Amino acid sequence: MKNVLTTLAALSFTLMGCSSQKQIETTTLGPNPFITHMYTADPSGHVWEDGRLYVYPSHDIDPPRGCDLMDRYHVFSTDDMVHWKDHGEILNSSQVPWGRKDGGFMWAPDCAYKNGIYYFYFPHPSGDDWNKTWKVGVATSKYPAKDFKVQGYIEDLGDAFAMIDPCVFVDDDGQAYFYYGGGGRCVAAKLKDNMMEIAEPLKTMEGLKDFHEAAWVHKRNGIYYLSYADNHSENNKGANRLNYATSDSPMGPWKYQGVYLEPTGCDTSHGSIVEYKGEWYALYHNCSISGRGNLRSICVDKLYYNPDGTIQVVKQTK
Repeated sequence: MKNVLTTLAALSFTLMGCSSQKQIETTTLGPNPFITHMYTADPSGHVWEDGRLYVYPSHDIDPPRGCDLMDRYHVFSTDDMVHWKDHGEILNSSQVPWGRKDGGFMWAPDCAYKNGIYYFYFPHPSGDDWNKTWKVGVATSKYPAKDFKVQGYIEDLGDAFAMIDPCVFVDDDGQAYFYYGGGGRCVAAKLKDNMMEIAEPLKTMEGLKDFHEAAWVHKRNGIYYLSYADNHSENNKGANRLNYATSDSPMGPWKYQGVYLEPTGCDTSHGSIVEYKGEWYALYHNCSISGRGNLRSICVDKLYYNPDGTIQVVKQTK
């Protein structure tokens, strides 16, 4: 009997080891940055019905002149977190009828899906006084990475100053929420079913500490998380970090929880948090390829939660 128990225990240990090894093999990440043939930043990550993880970033132009040259969007996707497909350009400033005549200034975007349609949200000015004429444009397609056509922009968003970094979160009940955050303010509102109009006046998100820009909302185990870039102004340190706050409602109020991503080497920081195949990931950018803050590259690392729902600081890998 003793020999039988010993054999069973050894078999159980072996099976556990195989299971553990299988998990490790299916969740291995490739090197960072994971897009190296062009410069990209501000990644928004989403998993759609085809089971792939799609990333919608902005595009830094090389050679750089400044943020005014950012004028086009590519989409990337993966099914194994190692090999990434560039689906090509889906939109550029010349395709925006109401946009600034000199183009440029197509900054951090987001994408959402509802009722068989993909909605691509992008900030873009309508005039030469770019920082006071921002609009959040909407392009739609039946596909996640091609055939997008600009439908217009979201109206009634108020003061256009620093109207950047749109984020659209669709809750479990199908209700969509629109957020934008720039110039030190973060506001949000429910969207109508057409995904192109706000259903109520914008509301300031309360409880955020040192908010700068780059709002992103996700949900886990009934808890809503709003993550964002700070000013990191204490002791004149400068480079942005990614912080987060939690709430029991997508509209807050929010409870500040701390920093989950330390500076990446860039002055700016912008990222998203997404679940894929049962694991959580932090998407962000750094400038490790170029060494220049206006030629950035997107990265991904695993993200872990503590038992109480708080987020551990992400370990940045190369």
